[in-house]
Amino acid sequence: ELCGGTHVANSGNIGMVRILSESSIAAGIRRIEAVTASGVENVLDDLQDTMKDISSFLGNASNVRAAVEKAIKENADLHKQVEGYIEERVRSLSLELLSNARLINGVKVCYLHGPRIPEIVKNVAFTIRKESPESTVFIGATVNAENKPLLTLMLTDDLVRSGHNASAIVREAAKLIKGGGGGQPFFAQAGGKDSDGIAAAAEKIIALLNL
Repeated sequence: ELCGGTHVANSGNIGMVRILSESSIAAGIRRIEAVTASGVENVLDDLQDTMKDISSFLGNASNVRAAVEKAIKENADLHKQVEGYIEERVRSLSLELLSNARLINGVKVCYLHGPRIPEIVKNVAFTIRKESPESTVFIGATVNAENKPLLTLMLTDDLVRSGHNASAIVREAAKLIKGGGGGQPFFAQAGGKDSDGIAAAAEKIIALLNL
């Protein structure tokens, strides 16, 4: 860390100097951190080793910068493709659940179970709500990759107006998976510790809806 004083007769006494960082520590006062002499050599050696490792990772590319830019672009393109696939899968699954919905006193009850990615479960719930905006319920009784249970409940606005509350229902049903959660009157989720109780929790939700 450099200070304002002079401690060498000639800068040649310390050889090379490489600034590592500079920052503000108070009004009008900057902190400069640097290495000198053999310290610079060590930094340059580390940088050279890092560049060699990156080049090797990229197939011994002669132009590391160009190779990195290409890899970033390819990754972005793949990310867009994956997003498109997920959106397509969510819509397809949502329409499938709607077509196979259980009809209880005029209310469509869509049920999703099994191992699922939590974000996809949420997206399916909102897609179903958009596709079927009245008299529709979505119940998710799923587990994630770590076998942790997740309850999801979505209600259309007409059901909320009739007195149903997704948050209160999910909190009560979550007791069967030794968990808790909540949300809004039309959408709520709850996690838990006991995946063995997930089916019973889903049935509890239907019972609490009292359709």
